[in-house]
Amino acid sequence: MANWVRLCAAADVPALGEAKEVDVQGVAVCLANAQGALAAVDNVCPHRAGPLAEGWIEEGKIVCPWHAWGFDLKTGECKEEHSRVKVYPLRDDGADLLIDLS
Repeated sequence: MANWVRLCAAADVPALGEAKEVDVQGVAVCLANAQGALAAVDNVCPHRAGPLAEGWIEEGKIVCPWHAWGFDLKTGECKEEHSRVKVYPLRDDGADLLIDLS
């Protein structure tokens, strides 16, 4: 069952090609804008707990600023390192962007 909660105001999403950290109900989320497509993934890199939102977006991936592990924003996979981060569904609710934390 979906657990839709407010992530941020629609006006506060990151600019094209950028990401930002958003804390929602104690969960650190990396909200990324890859060519106009918004994605939300766990903000903690499983390698060394690097803050993914401080990284950069490259070819549909969020790249960790500490050791350059790249996680696909649609699947959460880092194929080169056989790792992954959680991907959260998003929903535009007009004035707000909602996230499913379940």
